[in-house]
Amino acid sequence: MTPTLILTLVVIAVGALVLYRSVRIVPQATADIIERFGRYHRTLNAGLSLVVPFVDQVRNRIDLREQVVPFAPQPVITAENLVVSIDTVIYYQVTDTKAATYEVANFLTAIEQLTVTTLRNIIGGMDLERTLTSREEINTELRGVLDEATGRWGIRVNRVELKAVDPPDSIKEAMEKQMRADRDKRASILTAEGQKQSTILTAEGERTSAVLRARGQAEAAVLSAEADAKAQAARARGQAQAIATVFKAIHEGNPDERLLAYQYLQTLPRIAEGNSNKLWIVPSEMGKALEGLGGFFGAAKGDNNRAPAPVPAAHPEPPAPLAAEPTDLDGPPRPRDEDDYRPYTP
Repeated sequence: MTPTLILTLVVIAVGALVLYRSVRIVPQATADIIERFGRYHRTLNAGLSLVVPFVDQVRNRIDLREQVVPFAPQPVITAENLVVSIDTVIYYQVTDTKAATYEVANFLTAIEQLTVTTLRNIIGGMDLERTLTSREEINTELRGVLDEATGRWGIRVNRVELKAVDPPDSIKEAMEKQMRADRDKRASILTAEGQKQSTILTAEGERTSAVLRARGQAEAAVLSAEADAKAQAARARGQAQAIATVFKAIHEGNPDERLLAYQYLQTLPRIAEGNSNKLWIVPSEMGKALEGLGGFFGAAKGDNNRAPAPVPAAHPEPPAPLAAEPTDLDGPPRPRDEDDYRPYTP
């Protein structure tokens, strides 16, 4: 190998090295801090950039995306002197790469320590119950303090979240007992309200049922009364028609008092039917009726010895009334007195 070839190869290698050191490719959402002779020179943004080799040096590459950093649980004392453990999560983003590089040695450690001290100051003025129920208030106040302090570091704190707030075990047990008692109380109240509502609904149902039942009974009674009235009216009309028919037949047959007395004697055995009949009341006209009946049988016997009577005409004249003493059967009714009824002994 000749010296010329060796020199050429050395020149090519030095040129390649110079070219490699002169070209910088920065990824998206990142930035490079360039120092020249140990001093800040410029910031290289995403893309292809040229630097002076062996003069410009890359101090740091910073990620410009929003970062999420969880911090370890920190013991914090409340206003009641109770120690609680709080986990926090910080969402931050670098807005000024130069300030984040030269204003603070390690901005992540600074943010963590600032978060712990600020959190202790905030929680120290609250009791346990407010600490557990005021997370949004704590987050807003903590974010305001961190954003103000980290602004000069070129960092913007977007959000601060309390991931967990763990009170002591004894407090947890007391809280669980209290929650259990509250749940039992609410369950008892709900049970009592349910029973009350059930009783009310049952009473309303029974009342409605009683009203409907009474209304139905009333309507049934009205319909039954109307049916009874119609039946009684029909029976009364039937009886009236029967009485009118009998009365018409009797008057058309022109009966005398002896026939009526005979019918009266036939009715007496029916009156005696029944074991409860112990006493009969026989009207005073009974004797007269029997006398007429005896005369009727005597006349009938005498007639048997005589020749038969001539056949009456088609329209015979009604017989003249007997010249006997007026009775109830052939005259207007007269008022009764005590002598008209006397005991009859068969």
